[in-house]
Amino acid sequence: MLAIADPADLDDGPRSHKSATTRMCAVTRQVRPIDDLIRFVVSPSDEVIPDLKRRLPGRGMWITASHGAVADAARRHQFSRGFKRDVRVPPALADETERLLARGALDALAMVAKAGQAVSGFAKVEEALVRSQAIALLHASDGAADGIRKLDAFVKKMAADSRESREIPVITALASAELDLALGRSNVIHAALLAGPASKTFLSRSQTLVRYRDGGQRQGNETRQEL
Repeated sequence: MLAIADPADLDDGPRSHKSATTRMCAVTRQVRPIDDLIRFVVSPSDEVIPDLKRRLPGRGMWITASHGAVADAARRHQFSRGFKRDVRVPPALADETERLLARGALDALAMVAKAGQAVSGFAKVEEALVRSQAIALLHASDGAADGIRKLDAFVKKMAADSRESREIPVITALASAELDLALGRSNVIHAALLAGPASKTFLSRSQTLVRYRDGGQRQGNETRQEL
């Protein structure tokens, strides 16, 4: 039987949600899967900080993983009410949370490269698709539309021709310079993820980043692959 967390605004510490599948958002009052939420705690200096890995000590408040929800919580003084004391909320908490989410996705992508679970360049990506090795496709957000269109069309054609229904996630959340840094290569516009645990971690983090930017909603083409 799946465990459901206590719907109170605050949890009882980082271990209290280990078996929980849901929490209540302190802003929307909606009960959501914990993967759709961000945990916030108060630092020793009384400042509210995001606990993206859900490991920091102290009681935690859960907010829907969206820029708007975090900004609303700060504007409406939800953190002081929830923690039942005066706390310092950074003016740019929502932006800083997004920056940390992006940093986490980039760190995970760097681990993908270190594990040899990524290829880059139009020809190598196309080859990985042909050989059914690619489990996700990455396009630089500032990449040329023509190359992106060709690879996307190729993916759709392969899906139409295949007897198996296998949807390949397409990620466009990172710019070319960010892909360069994470993959340790230059001028990366297109890349493909290969199967492996590092790729699975990156997919999870990148999807959280996309949802945060898009208002916390799961997208229709968001696919979680078994890697």
